Amino acid sequence: MSNEIFQAIEAVGREKGIDVDIIIQAVEDAYAAAAKKHFRTNEELGARFDRETGQVDVFARKRVTEEIADPDLEITTEQAETLALAPNDDGVVEILKPREDLLQLGRIAAQAAKQIIFQKVREAERDNIYREYIGRVGEMINGVVKRFERGNIVIDLGRTEAVLPKKEQSRAERYSQGDRIRAVIVDVDHNAKGPQVIISRTDERLLMKLFEMEVPEIYDGTVIIERAVRDPGDRAKVAVRSKDRDVDPVGACVGMKGSRVQSIIRELRGEKIDIVQFSDDVNTFVTNSLNPAKINRVQIIDNENRILEVVVDDEQLSLAIGKKGQNVRLASRLSGWRIDIKSEQEKKREVEAEMERMARDAREMEGLDGVTPKMLERITGAGLHGVEQILEAGVEGLSQVPGLGPKSAEKIVAAAQAMYDTRPDREEAERLARESEEAEEAARRAAETSLPEPPAEELGGEEASGEADETFADAALEAEGTPPAGDVDAAQANPASEVSTGPQQAGDGEDV
Repeated sequence: MSNEIFQAIEAVGREKGIDVDIIIQAVEDAYAAAAKKHFRTNEELGARFDRETGQVDVFARKRVTEEIADPDLEITTEQAETLALAPNDDGVVEILKPREDLLQLGRIAAQAAKQIIFQKVREAERDNIYREYIGRVGEMINGVVKRFERGNIVIDLGRTEAVLPKKEQSRAERYSQGDRIRAVIVDVDHNAKGPQVIISRTDERLLMKLFEMEVPEIYDGTVIIERAVRDPGDRAKVAVRSKDRDVDPVGACVGMKGSRVQSIIRELRGEKIDIVQFSDDVNTFVTNSLNPAKINRVQIIDNENRILEVVVDDEQLSLAIGKKGQNVRLASRLSGWRIDIKSEQEKKREVEAEMERMARDAREMEGLDGVTPKMLERITGAGLHGVEQILEAGVEGLSQVPGLGPKSAEKIVAAAQAMYDTRPDREEAERLARESEEAEEAARRAAETSLPEPPAEELGGEEASGEADETFADAALEAEGTPPAGDVDAAQANPASEVSTGPQQAGDGEDV
């Protein structure tokens, strides 16, 4: 009988993957709790399992003292000597409970012991799962759809279960019970009541792992995926570069007649994938990221805040923005820069308006009362080119201009204020400017609702080297309607990047 108990403990340990010592400790804790409930005592009770005999001894721990303050927790030295008990290093002795008393623990106490054992075993299982999977975050795993819980999908991984939360599911995918599924581990929750392993079908790491499986050059490190971003179920952009000058990274990822990328597209239920070549040069990379649109020029507006302006031909504006701003939004996330796209006509109007404003400012500056040409030369030399800029600088700012004293500065500011206040068209101009901005905003929003889907051009775009394999791949993908391969932007670089477009843009190209 004794061997049967220990063998049963070992069998549970092997089945659950739990150390036998942990189960024995659970049995000892359960016996101690059941004995305390049965004896209804305040004594500090413990239990010890004998692996040889299979018996469990219950004992009371008491501290040896000269005078007893609490008989449940203390014993005198004389009493300990009478019972032939030797205290341990802490001065505590263990007094065994009669075995016949343990046989009367009763059903309730036994049930409590059973619950404690089950709880300890479950806790040990969860600790094992956490230790096994916490180091596998970012790894792709296979599973089978087991059940559905409030929008979440529970996946059977074999030894344990994982949960695919609703927010981590692609909108293009639908699953039934028993379907096989591949996903990437994104987190392991040690305190979760249900499945601890959290997986995702929308994470960029899933896309990268799929490319690693399909492209040998990525697996062996010849081609590197620098960045990847996704609109799950709709479109993705992947930026790649090659460590070998003789290997074209875009062509390697596309594969012969698009075979490699097509298998990934099928796995992601038709999600379009743009493969672009990574570049350390910001202008080149942003140009690649906006594929399939043809970019005329890229200009950095604010290097610190990572804002740049892209100018395209009028007919390329819709393509550059993409449906509901998707192309420019993904390109912004991929490059880590906020992208402001403008057409050539819009840019031309901006330049003309700026030149007209500068000419007006120059005329106004020449008409300031009491301001000599020499003063005007010094003011413009300090970078102040208009009445508004003079008023903004104020007396203190003008006093810092070489050759201008406080009195001259006061005189110039007064003249500028007088001119600003007496502008006959100032209020009218402000009103017309506001109305123009509101009209442009309304037109842009109206255009957003009717923006067409950009045409699916060659996969890989201009980044493909033009070799025979890639030419076949481009032709095959174009024939099959495979999505264009534009440039990629890294969500990891700046996940919070924003995208803005000019007033004539169509699509959701404002701030996203």
